[in-house]
Amino acid sequence: MAGEPQDDCLFCKIVAGQIPATVVRQTETTVAFRDINPQAPTHVLIIPRVHYPDIATLGAAEPGIAADLLRESGEVAGEEKLESYRVVFNTGSGAGQTVFHAHAHLIGGRGLEWPPG
Repeated sequence: MAGEPQDDCLFCKIVAGQIPATVVRQTETTVAFRDINPQAPTHVLIIPRVHYPDIATLGAAEPGIAADLLRESGEVAGEEKLESYRVVFNTGSGAGQTVFHAHAHLIGGRGLEWPPG
């Protein structure tokens, strides 16, 4: 059922504490942790504690939690002392999504070209 933990979801297992992660911040609705394959000096994933496959589905079902991801992106960026940064949501495998649990990538600490690759 939408919103409930999925047994086969890596991020649900991180939320449940079944898989270790380098957590940098937690709230009632989100968990933020360092990406294991960073694309920049700072690369943190911010995930909702509830399971939805992508940001579009999360936003439609629980817009408050989708907003929490954005707010937490700013909080983590501040704690990481980033003056500029990028927040990315990949939706679908064609866009590079590999874990189908909604999540934001907070990337910073180096120059970020536009348009992205």
